[in-house]
Amino acid sequence: MEIEKLQEIIDKSNNIVFFGGAGVSTESGIPDFRSKDGLYHMKYKFPPEEILSHSFFMDNLDEFYRFYKDKMNSLNVLPNVSHKFLAKLEKAGKLRAVITQNIDGLHTKAGSKNVLELHGTIYKNHCMECGREYSAEYVFNSEGVTYCECGGIIKPDVVLYEEALNDFTMMQAINYIKQADVLIVAGTSLTVYPASGLIRYFRGKHLVIINRDTTDYDNMAELVIHEKLGDVFGKLKIN
Repeated sequence: MEIEKLQEIIDKSNNIVFFGGAGVSTESGIPDFRSKDGLYHMKYKFPPEEILSHSFFMDNLDEFYRFYKDKMNSLNVLPNVSHKFLAKLEKAGKLRAVITQNIDGLHTKAGSKNVLELHGTIYKNHCMECGREYSAEYVFNSEGVTYCECGGIIKPDVVLYEEALNDFTMMQAINYIKQADVLIVAGTSLTVYPASGLIRYFRGKHLVIINRDTTDYDNMAELVIHEKLGDVFGKLKIN
């Protein structure tokens, strides 16, 4: 019944925006952060949220890169049914933008063109000294801390804790959400600010939340589906 309602909403709109989090990629085998199987429940010398902070990156490069290369490498990960459905929805002219908190690049790999990566991406890296750009393959295939030819440290273009989100990307996201008729929020606990605050900019007709667990925004949504994303998107069609 809920999926039929979502199908009806999608059928009637050509101005849909998708906003997703880690739960979109878990079915591709990428662990999220907060679930019982997530990174926050794994045992490391330091908590993952500390390792993935700007100050930790500056002070503990070896440990940062050990964790980053172990847990953030999605080069060989394939998009799942959710990524693929959204790419088809965009191609059909119904989806205006994918806004994601993920850094894995799977939306782009699935074929989506207009992807706003709020927290950056593993696919872009730069030297902190000379600014030269490096590929994800170069970073993940190197040993230990990754250095530039000039001797500078290479930093992934991902937004670490204590770092600000890109202003231009945030403004783009806000504008797409403000103008959307339908906002589908999926695979996110909606607890990480400022990204989670984006939902408050929605002025359209239909707010849909798809997430395994409840969120603080469920009472704002017209439709809430507590199922695995693959089970939802796998049943939808593009008419």
